[in-house]
Amino acid sequence: MHPVVRSPVDAEAVAVLHRAARPLLDELPQLTDRMVALLREEEPAYRAASVDQGELWHEVHRSLRHNVGSLLRPKELREPARRCSWRIGAERAEQGLPLDALLRAFRLGGAVVWQALVDRVTRCDPDGVRLLVPVAAEVWDFVDEHCAVVAEAYRQTERRLTWRRENRRLLMAEALLEGTVRVADLPEAAEALGLPERGRYAVVVVAGPGRETHRAAVRSGVPAGARVLWHSRPDADLGIVLLGAPSGDGPSGDDGDGRGGGTGGGEVSLAELAAALPALPGTRTGISSAVDGLAAVGDARRLAETALRSAAPGGDPVLLDEHLPAALLVSSPDLATALAERVLGPVLRLDGADRDLLLDTLTAWLECDGSARRAGSRLFCHRNTVLNRLRRFEQLTGRSLGRPHEVAELSLALTARRLLRGPARAAARTAV
Repeated sequence: MHPVVRSPVDAEAVAVLHRAARPLLDELPQLTDRMVALLREEEPAYRAASVDQGELWHEVHRSLRHNVGSLLRPKELREPARRCSWRIGAERAEQGLPLDALLRAFRLGGAVVWQALVDRVTRCDPDGVRLLVPVAAEVWDFVDEHCAVVAEAYRQTERRLTWRRENRRLLMAEALLEGTVRVADLPEAAEALGLPERGRYAVVVVAGPGRETHRAAVRSGVPAGARVLWHSRPDADLGIVLLGAPSGDGPSGDDGDGRGGGTGGGEVSLAELAAALPALPGTRTGISSAVDGLAAVGDARRLAETALRSAAPGGDPVLLDEHLPAALLVSSPDLATALAERVLGPVLRLDGADRDLLLDTLTAWLECDGSARRAGSRLFCHRNTVLNRLRRFEQLTGRSLGRPHEVAELSLALTARRLLRGPARAAARTAV
């Protein structure tokens, strides 16, 4: 909105221009009124309730003052005029006014000033109108220049605001997952993340060297009706899963920024969530129990990390509620190691092939609900062979497979050994 003559033109034309421009400085309030009325009439964005009409008037007045002043003193006022345009572009970006509407306003301002010049010359010096023709191109070039200044200021501010919003969202998500968000800040966090305070939640943790490669597949593997806000850490991806929300309290749909779909009708079960998430090479996935409300997301994250310690690379996602004994073991790896050694020690000290044969036989027998025949089919041996191996196991460990509490102890010891040996043991000892 700040035209200025930048190239040498006919001195007589410049004189005509200056004679017409000087009186406009005294008419700036009337020009401002006209400009504001045109904006409200032609640009719906300027009629919005969010646009303060008093501030709009002063903004237009400042812009027109630089506009007309630049006609008279182009070199002196060029930079102040650019700063004025930059400030307007930045402020309107912060207020969310559409850039297209802002650019049309600047061009409209140029048109208002130009028409005022032409009208004054026509009234006071009709012969001088022809002398304005060489000036017109220079005036509109300057309008275009300031449109470019406004657009750049707007875009830079928009990028900064976007970064600030995303950083705020990341901090909010991190605070929820860590359980450090204050109760008083929960409404703000819910609004920033687009999640209801009173929803039913679970947390998914995906770790392993393959998670970056398969991230898109994991994030798209969410059942219809669930909504997931993903949050990446250096060592894992965490998903805050909205399983369901009270009626009328669900978030608005949003298919961008790493989220899943809306909540749909009913609540998504943990079993549906576990079934929908893929088992991918190199990744381990743990799923927490369900918790009530955003305030409990930190607890859910800790439960999901416990489930993750029971997960095998490339295996199915581990749902904590279905692996509670294993979760207890990996939560205290030192005690689990002591249990395995105390219960299985004599067997573990056998030669490798002999040891694995007895352990595999007991594992198969337990998985077949104590059926020697079915265990034999699985191990490709006769049921009597299975029974002979089990008797030897009883002799070595001093425990009877006919006593339920000792069977439970043996089962836990086998699980502990499976979870805590080799790489799995290191994973269980290290928090995600």
